[in-house]
Amino acid sequence: MTDAMASPAAPPAARPARPAPDAPGPRAATGDRNRTGTEARRISAQVLELLLPHRRAAEPGPLPGRPGAAGAAGPGGAPGSTPPDPEDPGAFGEQLDQVGRFVRAGEPIVLTLPGFPCKSPNPAKVLGHLPDEGERLSLTFLDRLCARIGEIHRPGATLVICSDGHVFGDLIRVPDAHIDAYADELRAMIAREGLTHLRTFDLRDAYGDLGHDDKRALVQAEYAPAADALRAEVRTDEDTLRLYRGITRFLVEDTPGYAGTRSALQRECRSRAYGVIARSRAWGELIAAHRPHSVRLSIHPQRRGSAKFGIRLLDAEDVWVTPWHSAVLRRADGGSRLMRRAEAERLGRLVLRDGRPSHFQAR
Repeated sequence: MTDAMASPAAPPAARPARPAPDAPGPRAATGDRNRTGTEARRISAQVLELLLPHRRAAEPGPLPGRPGAAGAAGPGGAPGSTPPDPEDPGAFGEQLDQVGRFVRAGEPIVLTLPGFPCKSPNPAKVLGHLPDEGERLSLTFLDRLCARIGEIHRPGATLVICSDGHVFGDLIRVPDAHIDAYADELRAMIAREGLTHLRTFDLRDAYGDLGHDDKRALVQAEYAPAADALRAEVRTDEDTLRLYRGITRFLVEDTPGYAGTRSALQRECRSRAYGVIARSRAWGELIAAHRPHSVRLSIHPQRRGSAKFGIRLLDAEDVWVTPWHSAVLRRADGGSRLMRRAEAERLGRLVLRDGRPSHFQAR
């Protein structure tokens, strides 16, 4: 089988990438410009304090498959530890610097979040291929978070959702038509819910009207790490090995109806996992090129000191669950929890919104 990490033999000619649309924000008041260093640090720390309770942390621990392992880390959900208590903003110097650039300039803070790619193709996990209550609640949370930042930093904040479904849709075996439908409904949901602090960005914004395969070829050729280097990193770096094993496991889970043997499926998914990691990194590099000074968020757990800040979107039993790999169970007390569709279906009744499956309501 061809290695999923292999670069395309003849990538199409690159078009100049179109920058992500600038997110309009309120003009900074005179008093918000050219803040003193002390004041900028104070405001930056206050902004970070809003993020810390939602931090998705990567704590050191044994690797999956080794004695005492708690689980694997993958793109769509894996056993994790209890979310940590809020920490001292001073421990997150990278994020303080990222926020501080905007605060000192008196400009709206721009945050970027790669994610919201498409729904899992595993019907035991999700309700369908379109955004549902999980996405709606997550987007609402992110919009409110930006609004709260605006109460501290008067120029406000905008969060750019960098939807990465087309980046590795062929590797996770989700049709491009489903990814387009998911992205279009996500935009419609943002408009419908009046989430004015949110913007979207995807490969359509980066490479225009090229075909999906051509766009994938470009982002891989221009930004992905070399296959040999990534394989060496998996062999030597514990975090990368953890990620690789987790992604492999989730690719196995999300390949329903495979006609071959279990061992053949595992071999195929191990190959595809390298491609997912490579293109995920490539997408991050492309975003950084378009938004070099943004506050970089991630739906994956991140260590202190990382350039990215891991963020949880909704309550779940582990820190890896995302809305696009699960369904929502609304509890009797009004709270919500993400879980596999099969489990939510056992605990609740299906609720429709606008004629489509939305979530489950606890019995």
